[in-house]
Amino acid sequence: MRSCAHSSTAGPPAREPALSRRMFPALRESGEVYLDSASTTQKPESVIAAISEYHSARTANAGRGAYAWSTSLTREIEGVRERMAGFIGAHTDEVVFTGGSTAGLNAIALSWGLTNLRDGDEILYSPRDHASNVYPWVQLRQLLAGFGRTITLVPYRMNALGEADIEDIAAKVGPRTRMITVGHLHHVFGALSTLEELRGRIDPSIALCFDCSQSGGHLPVRVGDLDADFAVFAGHKMFGAPGTGVLYCRRRRHGELSPFLPGGNSGVTLDDSGLRAGPMPQRMEGGTPNIPGILALGAALDVLDNIGLDTIHTHNRALTQRLIAGLRPVPGLEFAPGPAYAPCETGYGIVSFTLAGISVNDLGFVLGELGFLVRSGAHCVPANNAPGEEDSVRVSTHIYNTLDEIDRFTHSVATIAEEVSS
Repeated sequence: MRSCAHSSTAGPPAREPALSRRMFPALRESGEVYLDSASTTQKPESVIAAISEYHSARTANAGRGAYAWSTSLTREIEGVRERMAGFIGAHTDEVVFTGGSTAGLNAIALSWGLTNLRDGDEILYSPRDHASNVYPWVQLRQLLAGFGRTITLVPYRMNALGEADIEDIAAKVGPRTRMITVGHLHHVFGALSTLEELRGRIDPSIALCFDCSQSGGHLPVRVGDLDADFAVFAGHKMFGAPGTGVLYCRRRRHGELSPFLPGGNSGVTLDDSGLRAGPMPQRMEGGTPNIPGILALGAALDVLDNIGLDTIHTHNRALTQRLIAGLRPVPGLEFAPGPAYAPCETGYGIVSFTLAGISVNDLGFVLGELGFLVRSGAHCVPANNAPGEEDSVRVSTHIYNTLDEIDRFTHSVATIAEEVSS
């Protein structure tokens, strides 16, 4: 299967977690085990320092002054843009700073969708993806309906591995398909979907959109390898600060993008006929940017480069396999779709499950009382199925977690299972 082609046998972690843990102040003295990195990652000291330094030493606006504080910030922000472009294999004019993945996906819907979609067009999506990759398309459909244009959102299935079902997508692609949007690494199932099997089978004019919120900063992501037209990244899930993200817009789509957030310092000009689009990426940016957040993203990229994405990937795979092995014998435990069903040893640090005899929220609470910080609930999957159908406990790891923590966690789950079944 395709999933096996992208994995190798899980061995011991490639880096001693204690070396990495020291970079994260919140973990140094804490006795709790943080297993919710899919929600947000811990912040390295250098990221915290970048934010603090901006506010305490050289607060100014960027791109608006001729004095040194302002011009140096302008250069630093563009330097982070260049580094992010290199990080994902893009050109600098394809990297747009946003408020996060949700903001990026809404920008695609409003800047690209409103301009390009016509009556009868279709978008293929997964209703089991994160709400940020579902709701913007639903809102787009409502907005277009107000202009007299009807578009159709065509749902596709997920398979038992938690991946986008490629055959189902291929069967549903039609002459009016304009976009396929997918979670690159699923935020609940921990499965990778690259859509590579569709290449050569679909019209190349169909836009491919990837939500890379979970994959960015966890494994190497190259937008060229994905053949992506659009991709979004969440800074706070890659060691950066909340409220910061990146939207990748492929050059071949630039002419299809209308100005977004026009206002101060945005890439538009005004003439008698109205607003004219300026160059990218400024066309998609406007107003004062999240300067400390962007500087923090630059510091986060330094940390990721220092540790190495291959190292993080290998470490998370080892933790995933240890977690699955420890949970599999627990009576009454049922895994959600994901690496537990893979025919080979794979995993990207996300495993979700339920336990008979106790609700997921109660289980999450009990685990929290025992010192294990996990996520419980529907994990922002839209409630368009039966209530509670998508509920689970989600464990998500990162470079600062250890095999010992995983062993203690699985032992605690086994103990809880014995208590609720007796």
